[in-house]
Amino acid sequence: MRAAIIEQPGTISIGERPDPTPAPDGVVLRVGACGICGTDLHIADGEFPPSPYPLVPGHEFAGEVVAVGSAAPGGLRVGDRVAVDPSLFCGHCSFCRAGRGNLCANWGAIGDTVDGAFAEYVAAPAANCHRMPEGMTFREGAIVEPLSCAVHGVRRIGVFPGERFLLIGAGTMGLLLQQLLQQGGARVTMVDRNADRLKIAAGFGAHATATDTADLGDERFDAAVDVTGAPPAIEAAFASLRRGGRLLIFGVAADDARVDLSPFRIYNDEITVVGSMAVLNSYGAALDLLASDAVQTGPLLSHALPLAEFPAALDLMRAGAGVKVQVAPSDGAGR
Repeated sequence: MRAAIIEQPGTISIGERPDPTPAPDGVVLRVGACGICGTDLHIADGEFPPSPYPLVPGHEFAGEVVAVGSAAPGGLRVGDRVAVDPSLFCGHCSFCRAGRGNLCANWGAIGDTVDGAFAEYVAAPAANCHRMPEGMTFREGAIVEPLSCAVHGVRRIGVFPGERFLLIGAGTMGLLLQQLLQQGGARVTMVDRNADRLKIAAGFGAHATATDTADLGDERFDAAVDVTGAPPAIEAAFASLRRGGRLLIFGVAADDARVDLSPFRIYNDEITVVGSMAVLNSYGAALDLLASDAVQTGPLLSHALPLAEFPAALDLMRAGAGVKVQVAPSDGAGR
């Protein structure tokens, strides 16, 4: 099969890999669509330590079942259209036993630690596959994974009707988080340097938008979410909080990044700082939200490129072009 291969950090090729075969409890999918995530950029640059090389990346995906293992659970059949939770938790470490599989001591993920879906075919555990409803496209199915991360993030920070939230970063994740927070009754102010993305945020009902937190003046917020991973943005989000406020670190910072936060203020103002790591029992909820049209994705799905243009898709992501860049390996359309 054809696949996008990161041979080593900085070296990408479109080449041949053996066709995958299903594990007894697994399936093989023909990939309909796979989204590019910031993590894919980190993997391409050698900045994601769990990733081995060479590796076929791609963890935001949906496709059609073409082979089923002999002991696959869930009654999946050839021809089923599914969206896939890429999480590979061991199930037996102390974190998994405590119900916190996303912190698994042996954590893995399709496309991050084993070959993923920027390929014509990909193998996956059958238990990770969620049937897509009729009418849902593969492009929509591929955005369930980032939405499931957003669902987990909102569960971590919490939201109460009438709260004022500051969101920094209006990419795919920020715009998904915005919609979920607003459903919880929050008034969301969105900050991003990209005016086109702010227009989408405004269309989704943002209370206000700005290109810089400095433009917000002395306004203070009940809660803030950084979706950028940039230390200056995290510091600005922290500074924006009122007493008793909450800060969610959602964006992925470099491992050696550091921020300057006042421990006295955390103590004296009872500021809560939490993180949100990937997906945890949130995939089914995300699929239900998408299937019921509770979350809009149309304005987010900006690019669909064929597999041969995977390097160009990475460049679009780096440049901040559009919102969600996806690759459609099988038919070029993600239908």
